[in-house]
Amino acid sequence: MSAPSVLVVCLGNICRSPMGEAVLKQVAKERCVDLTVNSAGTAGYHVGEDPDERTVATCHKYNVPIRHSAQQVSTADFRRYTHILAADEANLRALDRMKPRDATAEVRLWGSYLDNKPIPDPYYGGIDGFEKCYHQCIGLSNAFLDEVVGKETGGEPSS
Repeated sequence: MSAPSVLVVCLGNICRSPMGEAVLKQVAKERCVDLTVNSAGTAGYHVGEDPDERTVATCHKYNVPIRHSAQQVSTADFRRYTHILAADEANLRALDRMKPRDATAEVRLWGSYLDNKPIPDPYYGGIDGFEKCYHQCIGLSNAFLDEVVGKETGGEPSS
């Protein structure tokens, strides 16, 4: 079976989703899990832009490499990735509206793998919101890998 591929999605693709992409990549690497990860936004407000400087600063604080250029979700993404993870319910609804009939990706709220909580948008707040987002992404990354790696290998989730 091929390695899972993941698209992490928020609204503008400069705060939560690029941080989620970077954190999930790092956690998968630390756990020796083969995983392709990217991120995108449901809106095209920031296409081509780098992640928010607070996202970058928070990732660098925790030695998590981050390099991304904002992009918008496309209908092809629903076939390109095995999993599409929405940061919150509004983005999950937007993804459900744009999902084509021939979609093969499993589209879920990322929080559904752990506690069903959304990732709050830190954009209009201070650095503390980005810190909270980072720590939430760590927990969500581990929960996602616990469930998906367990399913992919047909055995118990890795720890």
